[in-house]
Amino acid sequence: MILDLEVENFMSLRDTQRVELVVGAGVENSEKLGLAWPGADVRVSKVAAFFGPNASGKSTVLRVLPFLSAFLKDSFQLSPDASLNCEPFGDEISQDKPTRFSVGFPGPEVITEQAAIDPIGACCRYNYELRLTYRGGRRVVLGESLHYWPTLTKRKTRLFERDASGEVAAGKEFYLSKHRAVLKSILRDNASVISTLAQLDHGPSLMFRNAASQIVSNIFIEKTAVDETALLRYYQANPTVLAAVNSDLKRIDLGIRSMSIQLGTAGPFATFEHEGLSRPVPLHLESHGTRQFIQIYPWIMGALISGGIAVLDEMDIAIHPHVLPEILRWFYSETRNPKGAQIWMSCQNASLLEELAKEEVWFCEKDRSGATSVYGLREIAGVRRVDNFYRKYMSGTYGAVPTIG
Repeated sequence: MILDLEVENFMSLRDTQRVELVVGAGVENSEKLGLAWPGADVRVSKVAAFFGPNASGKSTVLRVLPFLSAFLKDSFQLSPDASLNCEPFGDEISQDKPTRFSVGFPGPEVITEQAAIDPIGACCRYNYELRLTYRGGRRVVLGESLHYWPTLTKRKTRLFERDASGEVAAGKEFYLSKHRAVLKSILRDNASVISTLAQLDHGPSLMFRNAASQIVSNIFIEKTAVDETALLRYYQANPTVLAAVNSDLKRIDLGIRSMSIQLGTAGPFATFEHEGLSRPVPLHLESHGTRQFIQIYPWIMGALISGGIAVLDEMDIAIHPHVLPEILRWFYSETRNPKGAQIWMSCQNASLLEELAKEEVWFCEKDRSGATSVYGLREIAGVRRVDNFYRKYMSGTYGAVPTIG
């Protein structure tokens, strides 16, 4: 679960932008809010929905999470001379300024040297920060740090800090001593400390790498088409997910009784049994909305199963407005979402505002220089819970609407 996110000098996000999902103590309890961790007195929105005109920066905000996930998990696998795929704001001044990311999240209060891959027990707040710079024609690491706030001390405690030269200082809770010499020899300027130490089977790094892998997304730095063959292989290899999508296809009333997958000479193929039809329909003849639902479902289920974060771009483009609230209800449900998964999504369909609480709504707006501002509905003065958010947004009250003409 993400508690908060700060971004500076990343693509259209020139100035520091902050998305705060922790809600105030005065906000009334609701199924839309979850505990930051079991037993916490901190509550967090389970949904973060971003609205705004085309090219306003919604997708850019979402790209931050899969970028950080990939950096923490996989950056050690990059070529030593590779540049990190992270573009700063497009003006001349910003090219030489650092890019900064900061993300707050829950984690175990007690870290062991042989940290479990899926730790249980008391939790507390963590914060990871990454700074990147342009050096020698490449985007590389300028600094990296990880801190936490154990409740026993109630103080910010360093796990590790990395400086511009690549030197890493660590607290005793990070258990770096036996790996320090090797880390010094293999840590590269385009790889994370976590990804590097995970190669050495360093327990805490394996734990944090596993946490980063729970961010699942249909958006990347460069947009790519969905590989439907790989998607069908996933369903074929995961019968539990196939059974779940069949159950949900019937519940959301697409007129489909079931999807089945067979293995053909060219690989797996899917067919759909429809009410009233005498023969199955192949996937390529299904509606765009059905194909879109089939595509995003593994990411949604992956997050719900693991308690991770589903980051979905434009999931509302081809899915009916009545189906979208049903998907959000899966995240509100303690039965379907027992581990506190979140969904971050960009939205073009403003009617969804009628289903959301003000703590779940974020707007993106660009100024004349091309810089994106991100602000929450709850940050706008005078917004009441009884307001018709859809009507007010469409009338321009909240900003972040297209200017035509």
